[in-house]
Amino acid sequence: MAEKRNIFLIGPMGAGKSTIGRHLADELHLEFFDSDQEIEKRTGADISWVFDIEGEEGFRDREESVITDLTEKQGIVLATGGGSIVRNSVRNRLSARGIVVYLETTIDKQVARTQRDKRRPLLQNNDPEQVLKGLAGERNPLYEEIADYTVQTDDQSARAVANAIISKIGL
Repeated sequence: MAEKRNIFLIGPMGAGKSTIGRHLADELHLEFFDSDQEIEKRTGADISWVFDIEGEEGFRDREESVITDLTEKQGIVLATGGGSIVRNSVRNRLSARGIVVYLETTIDKQVARTQRDKRRPLLQNNDPEQVLKGLAGERNPLYEEIADYTVQTDDQSARAVANAIISKIGL
């Protein structure tokens, strides 16, 4: 039997990686994982708690470990955390072990999609829009660097984006 391919979704917070990933996994009959949920499962604590206690560096260590484990699997859809690509080792692992799809979105959409979410530690401040702009400046080139495909998520339903990914990849 042919080896099942992995699909890794990257992009900023609020791009829809988890929701789109679930639709994609359903359509392709693959197993779905979310690296943030996996960290929470392994630590027994939510992401903001891990951030508070261990700082961003400690969180990134856990994230790298989870992504390393998950990318060993075959036939999965993985929604990664928005900042997972800051580490070169994680970018290399994602590139080497699957098809990388960059879910692109505008700052306006990110603000709208994340404004009520208290589980995003980097946005718990007075000006989340400025934070998102800063993160976009740092991270967008890294997303572009490893993306096999880029899909715009702004004005489409999660199911429509999942179908667009399937047709782009040719599955």
